[in-house]
Amino acid sequence: MSARAPSARVAWIVFAAGVFVYFTAVVHRTALGVAGVEAVDRFGIQATGLALFTVVQLGAYAMMQVPAGHLLDRFGPRAVMVAGSLVMASGQLLLAVTDHVSLALVARVLIGAGDAPIFIAAARLVAEWFPPRRVPILVQVTGLIGQAGQLATAVPVALLLHSRGWSATFSILAGFGVVAAMVAFFGVRMPLSAAESPVIAQREKFWRSVRAATTPAGTQLGFWSHFLAPFGSNSFALLWGVPFLVMAQDLTPAQASSLLVVLTVAAMIAGPAAGFFTSRFPMRRSWIVLGSATASAVAWAVLLSFNTPRPMWQLALFCVVIGVGGPISLVGIDFARTFSPAERLGTATGFVNIGGFLSTIVAVLLIGLVLQLTSPPGATEYTLNEFRLAFAALVIPWAVGLVGVIRSRKRTRAHMASTGVHVPRVRDTLRRQSRGQ
Repeated sequence: MSARAPSARVAWIVFAAGVFVYFTAVVHRTALGVAGVEAVDRFGIQATGLALFTVVQLGAYAMMQVPAGHLLDRFGPRAVMVAGSLVMASGQLLLAVTDHVSLALVARVLIGAGDAPIFIAAARLVAEWFPPRRVPILVQVTGLIGQAGQLATAVPVALLLHSRGWSATFSILAGFGVVAAMVAFFGVRMPLSAAESPVIAQREKFWRSVRAATTPAGTQLGFWSHFLAPFGSNSFALLWGVPFLVMAQDLTPAQASSLLVVLTVAAMIAGPAAGFFTSRFPMRRSWIVLGSATASAVAWAVLLSFNTPRPMWQLALFCVVIGVGGPISLVGIDFARTFSPAERLGTATGFVNIGGFLSTIVAVLLIGLVLQLTSPPGATEYTLNEFRLAFAALVIPWAVGLVGVIRSRKRTRAHMASTGVHVPRVRDTLRRQSRGQ
């Protein structure tokens, strides 16, 4: 027992360090979500320009996922977390001092690229330091604490922005990134047992390693699960939520920020529940993805069916429903863990993690494009009907993601059956659970 205790303590210390770095990354990622109105004024941009700020950040994040996963497999979590945190800090510092659109876009690229390895590295630490039965829940806890970073954006960062201004706010965020890099350097490490695992990624060419990691049907199911679940919540929280609530729903900026808090708290509550379900019913993980996507589609349809501003309680309920999609998307990460060997887990997780950010990029661009097309030339404010048309375009990524999940689930189950693993009937699963088997 005494020999195990230090390892357990170290595991939790490493977990805490990794989660802190991820928390900081989420603050960096979502800071522009409460500064959309200020960004329009500072840079003199319209809807498509504002959307481009988010798109280039998420595009850099998505494009770097597979390379970041490969680097994670090769160099380990500490190196990529330190480097990623410093890159994000440099991006925030550049954003703090510039008022040129071109340099601001470079800053957003740096933030997205630095953010790319952070979550997959945190998930890798969980998989290495904890037993498999705990991994789904602890990955969700990691996501939950990361959601608290979004909560910090919605309240403290918003207050700082309104009291101290643009440059001071983003300079402080840059300093926060340096602190995160120091935490990663001193607090993150791999267990000694990880040195015994084969490191195929170091011997293979990059693209051969990528193909091997992304080919399994189960990994592709993870990608489409991650694609389908979060884009409605992400596009709302990262960019379009505050403008929609202020311009189209006649709320104050403080009221709009409070609804982002509701969205974030809903995600934080849903995360552990999703982790418990994933751990207890591993053969039914796709159900929770499809259920969340259906609920989100209904919530959007109800909201967009009204051509007048909604009462606060209805907007809060809407935020609760779509907010659940964020933690549900992490079920895709668990698919990667299940169907990938340890030496390729970083690359496979990076591939899966592309899904939700790719769908978010599409969603943010579609909303900005429709707003631009339906509003008068040069407009920087938009009506409720223009937002209704813009948000209706979200049906496109929703339909693509739904087809992807259903098709890849069918292929995954066929592969499992070929290896002698069959998905049991629901009644048999529930009966076995009730008996404690």
